[in-house]
Amino acid sequence: MPWRVIALGDQVWHVDALAERPANTDAWQLVLSFRAAAGGQGVGVGWWGERGGAAKLAFWTPYPLEATSKSSLFIQAERIPDAALSQLLSQRLA
Repeated sequence: MPWRVIALGDQVWHVDALAERPANTDAWQLVLSFRAAAGGQGVGVGWWGERGGAAKLAFWTPYPLEATSKSSLFIQAERIPDAALSQLLSQRLA
């Protein structure tokens, strides 16, 4: 089940939030995964075929949010408005 579901144009996107801690750092950084839901149009970045002939679009992108613990990072991530996610998605697809 996705963390968030965002609609952009005629495409529905599933968004997942992940925590990444780069080597030699104390802070966890937020990374977002965007996946086009089946049956949409999707354009642009990273196509691959799926069983049944449907194509999906997916990408990972860092989000400018960090914390010293994963739980704190995810609490902060819950406060990200859907409008900010939609804006990030539209910038990435432009």
